[in-house]
Amino acid sequence: MLGDYKEMDSEIKEEIPVHEEFVLCGGVETQVLKCGPWGDLFNDQNVSRPKLLIFIIPGNPGFSSFYVPFAKALYSLTNKCFPVWTISHAGHALAPKDTEILTASEDANDQEIKDIYGLHGQIEHKLAFLRTHVPKEVKLILIGHSIGSYIALQILKRAPELPVIHTFLLFPTIERMAESPNGRIATPLLCWFRYALYVTGYLLLTPCPEKIKSLLIRMGLRAMNLKTEFLQTNILQPFCLANAAYLGGQEMMQVVKRDDEIIKEHLSKLTFYYGTIDRWCPKKYYEDIKKDFPEGDIRLCEKKIPHAFILHFSQEMADMIADWLKANLSKI
Repeated sequence: MLGDYKEMDSEIKEEIPVHEEFVLCGGVETQVLKCGPWGDLFNDQNVSRPKLLIFIIPGNPGFSSFYVPFAKALYSLTNKCFPVWTISHAGHALAPKDTEILTASEDANDQEIKDIYGLHGQIEHKLAFLRTHVPKEVKLILIGHSIGSYIALQILKRAPELPVIHTFLLFPTIERMAESPNGRIATPLLCWFRYALYVTGYLLLTPCPEKIKSLLIRMGLRAMNLKTEFLQTNILQPFCLANAAYLGGQEMMQVVKRDDEIIKEHLSKLTFYYGTIDRWCPKKYYEDIKKDFPEGDIRLCEKKIPHAFILHFSQEMADMIADWLKANLSKI
């Protein structure tokens, strides 16, 4: 019976439409993937405006297509009552040729953001999107993964006017990134040898035809037993990879001290989820924050889910978050 239910649930999620858009945000084309019938929260006449938006901020690299199974599962588990949107990081997704780049009608969202591919620019990039594409009366659930958790906390800090009712921070890289086991390896690569990585990627990938890149990506996804509706050719685009490396280098240098002030201010609206096998935010980071905020909703994974949960554990994470969301959604 349980197997039949899972198969049925899988079929339901396959039928969920996901709308892809490229919008101009901060002067940069940005991929947004939207679960649900709500494409434009300002002007859609066919469907009534939802009261709440679930907004996913990815880790690095910010390839939003990898979050589609997670977004679909979450949309299905919340009874398809609320849109679930995922945004790419600035410079991590390039629109295919002849794709229309949408602009916000009421706001100069095409104005450039200083150092938009860096960490602080990425925060301003998400703020610009929320301010111009989401009506003020629509409440927000933020879900940040990895560095997306840091960005989500900064959104709370920089835009207290946004109606965020809860924020989920999954495998949160919000402190001491360079000191983490993976950070010790990544820091010299991203901070000292970044230009060597740029040149190598450019020389190897630029001459490669797009058809070959697509074939390589399909083979890689098949080897990892991954499915995605939106073929992520940006994985092998030197421009996107360079921006991901640049952002990573800034993460190592800037994500050092935990922002306890903002955590304390919004603690009742935060849920932290730490992994037991996470080499980006090890168990000690969980123990430290749990000690400093004993009254907070700070959880430790009991299922050995890896940091990159979107690769094979999207359903498990969606199940947990949908369960945690019940109290918030009952008030909507």
